[in-house]
Amino acid sequence: MLKQAVVLVGGLGTRRKPLLEVAGKPFLDYILDELARYSVIEDILLLVGHRAASVVDRYEGRRWRGARVKVMVESTQLGTGGALQHASSQLENSFFLLDGHAFFEFNLLDLAIQKGRSSALVQMALRDDHHGDRYRRVLLEHDMVRTFLPAGAQVNGPINSGVYCVDRRALDFIRETPCSLDQHIFPELAERGLLKATRYDGFFIDIEIPSDFERAQIELPAALRRPAVFFDRDGVLNVDKSYVHEIEDFEWIPGAREAIKLCNDLGCLTFVVTNQAGVARGHYGIDAVHRLHDWMNRELAEVGAHIDEFQYCPYHEDGVVAEWRRASDRRKPAPGMILDCLKGWPVRKEASILIGDKPHDLEAASAAGIRGYLFEGGNLADFVRPLLRS
Repeated sequence: MLKQAVVLVGGLGTRRKPLLEVAGKPFLDYILDELARYSVIEDILLLVGHRAASVVDRYEGRRWRGARVKVMVESTQLGTGGALQHASSQLENSFFLLDGHAFFEFNLLDLAIQKGRSSALVQMALRDDHHGDRYRRVLLEHDMVRTFLPAGAQVNGPINSGVYCVDRRALDFIRETPCSLDQHIFPELAERGLLKATRYDGFFIDIEIPSDFERAQIELPAALRRPAVFFDRDGVLNVDKSYVHEIEDFEWIPGAREAIKLCNDLGCLTFVVTNQAGVARGHYGIDAVHRLHDWMNRELAEVGAHIDEFQYCPYHEDGVVAEWRRASDRRKPAPGMILDCLKGWPVRKEASILIGDKPHDLEAASAAGIRGYLFEGGNLADFVRPLLRS
């Protein structure tokens, strides 16, 4: 399981474009927001060139959702490969690597799964059939990268998106600096059969040229308004055994993990909204809820899936624990948990749905203004698939 993401913020001969503002905030913030959706990513390392005080001031030591951010500064310009070599003491055995001037919306954990099945040292995410003559095209044999065409040679076909899963052994191919990954390292890895790629077709934009930077002002915020799928937990994602809170008692519903990955692959935000009256009734504490939800996301990561946010309500007016004994507008059938997600994330409400197994789940969906569907058992992926295509 990859726990680290590395972002190339400044490189040889480039301006620090990731700090330019798009719709009122630095472009780099959008990349960090996207990385932090994945709770398995615990550390984000920003690699910057000299005169990087603005990057250090804004990002060093911060937490971005659950991830820790660290900035590493080069004393001289080393190129993209040299920047990795300079940071080698901080790198995990495997890590995500992203160019800081491009944004690509796809299921990052799926790339990690593809890398895990591969013998390659680098698994590259390609934007499939991206139009334009300023990009180098990638020629494949199945999933093996064979060569790169120069910019302008072809106006269609897959391009390198600037997102990778990297085995740190790839650093052994950096023999001198300055060094470019694109120009020096990737061609050699391809020649040796150590560079593979997976195609994705999500929203992609690269702000290296002024026209695309201007286009990003409108298109990037719009693309980030995504449909959401809200899942009840007990009885939908796991077998309802009454007050499930221990990992050993948790049993996935058939097709549950596959259903969540399907939502991730299609670009939907994915939430859990669950009543947890067992806290108010004294059966377990909130630490047990957090522990179980963290474990669920680790389990999901093993199949390339994740939940963006777990919302739970520990309150009940008949509780025996005074701290949690009260009515709450977050307890379904009230819509509070759904509304909190709608406020906290860029959700396309009109395209969003909820999957529940009880009438009060559907009442909460209706009260929040989204469609609700009753799951009555069977394979959850089979149930969800046609709903996402309707």
